[in-house]
Amino acid sequence: MELFLHYSLIPSFFIILVLSSLQRREHRRQRDDTSYLLGDHFGIIMPLDFVGTFSNRWSYGIAFGATANKVMFLFSEGYQPLQFPQWAQAFVLLIGGMEVGLSYFPFFACLSSEFRLVSSVLGFSYSLIWFAVTVLQISQCPHGQFVGSYETLVFYWPSLLCLAFLLGHFLHMFIKALRVHLGREPLAEEKTMLEVHQAEHVKRLLRKASPQENKKSWFETKVYEWDPCFQFPSRMIGTIVLAFICLYLFIIIEFCMFVYVREKMDVFEGNLESYAAFLNKTGTLNPIILQVKEMISVTKGVWKATILPASLTCVSYLFHILACYRKHMKRLWAGNKHFLPLKFHNPSSSESVVAIARYSGWQIAYILWGYLIIHVMQCLCGIMIMYGLVLPITHHKTLEMLRGLGLGVLTIFLVVGIMILQMWIASSFFLQPKLHTDDKQKPLALNNRKAFHNFNYFLFFYNVLLGLGACLSRLLISCILGTWLIARIDRTIMQSGYEAADMGFNAWIGMLYVDHYHTNPVLVSFCHILITSHRERKLQKAIKYWYLNQSTGPRISSRSKMRWLLLQTLINNPRLIMLRKSKSRHSSRDFTHILLTCSEC
Repeated sequence: MELFLHYSLIPSFFIILVLSSLQRREHRRQRDDTSYLLGDHFGIIMPLDFVGTFSNRWSYGIAFGATANKVMFLFSEGYQPLQFPQWAQAFVLLIGGMEVGLSYFPFFACLSSEFRLVSSVLGFSYSLIWFAVTVLQISQCPHGQFVGSYETLVFYWPSLLCLAFLLGHFLHMFIKALRVHLGREPLAEEKTMLEVHQAEHVKRLLRKASPQENKKSWFETKVYEWDPCFQFPSRMIGTIVLAFICLYLFIIIEFCMFVYVREKMDVFEGNLESYAAFLNKTGTLNPIILQVKEMISVTKGVWKATILPASLTCVSYLFHILACYRKHMKRLWAGNKHFLPLKFHNPSSSESVVAIARYSGWQIAYILWGYLIIHVMQCLCGIMIMYGLVLPITHHKTLEMLRGLGLGVLTIFLVVGIMILQMWIASSFFLQPKLHTDDKQKPLALNNRKAFHNFNYFLFFYNVLLGLGACLSRLLISCILGTWLIARIDRTIMQSGYEAADMGFNAWIGMLYVDHYHTNPVLVSFCHILITSHRERKLQKAIKYWYLNQSTGPRISSRSKMRWLLLQTLINNPRLIMLRKSKSRHSSRDFTHILLTCSEC
């Protein structure tokens, strides 16, 4: 597959060259530029609009999903097309990423190209090549040493499914484009900058909500509320699809590593038993060997048991990130920035532009690393539960376990009870009565000051010991929350005032601001109204003067009309003459003399 990735650049460059030759440039360059000979051909191909693309979203998402296997190779730094010194590994990874991007570029270019007939043929052919090579890879090496039978199929079936979907989509594109070319279907309407859901969002803002719209079901209130006036951009759909597939592949790779480590641990257990039997036949080391074997067995069992909850946690994070994206975007559209830290109310424009490119890749990396960290944390918690509760029961030490558990729980209850007692004493004896009966709490005004100072003095020494436990609990809670939320790029795990040190959260905020400034429905609707009204005025003006051109006299060439309009413009604006470029100075003098003569006349 890596060898084919290198050779796939040849058809990839060919497809890019064909689509670029068909692409028209909007603005021609100057005559003295060497590219002027190309005319308006060979425009820049845009694979995907990462900001404002809302149509054909799932096709782009599936195209991202087809790259999952190569993304995992890049993530593990296992794909390095060139050999460089260790200090230049960053450049090697950059070159590898560029090569992977070029090899999959035709999928996105063919999906976004305006020339549907040509792009569908090229996209179908390129997808068929990748599909055939993937099937060949699975058929030649179906089995492996970790998963066993059909191990290659386990790794490649998501990409194979994505390629099959792209084949069907390009075939559908070809049939539809062919029917349009043959005149059996009308041409598609010109795409406007205002999407339908954006227009519906603005309409909903301008009308009063009916009582039926305010009624929500239990699912909409507790789980998720569907909004037909909001659509996720193609970038978010592609990121989530690729994150799902990469998470699946990462779990499979982790399971393979677990199988490998388990085999090594089984060999270690056998060697340990043989060594103990050889050194001491009296059975002195048997308890130590049993404890080691028990620890290995518990670790293996807990690790397998926590694969499912760790994976479900990360999957729930992916859905929750989409919900947070919609919630944050709606708040920004409404002008509400209070949910953001104060430092992020006016972010840097350059950082926001870079963030839109960083977000998708960083989100996938955060999910993968987050899964591994969450799995390790859940495994440690499971081992603690096994040694604290389960194993004492299996070893017939239930009374000792209950005694220790009771002492621990009683200690915690007493500490918490003393803290609550301090709050009750402070509220009952050291605060003045309420000013009004409707007040929720007493005013912050001290009462019984002498007793209050004695209360503080005698509890001072106890609170020193209590502060030690509070400090440790603070550290424990921070570690648990930090590791549990490490995969959440939409929420910072830094303390207040240090949010700027969280690069992932910076990328999230910058991405939100770019989408907010470029896809705000109110702003897009306003620009759409301006453009539409301008086009209508030009159309009305063209219709007004259309009848003047319908004379029965001799026809005048468009070139002569343009020259006459140019002459009239230069007569009215003589200063523009000096700014014009000409082939020779002589012709410029003659043309200037003619203009001056005409102006004197």
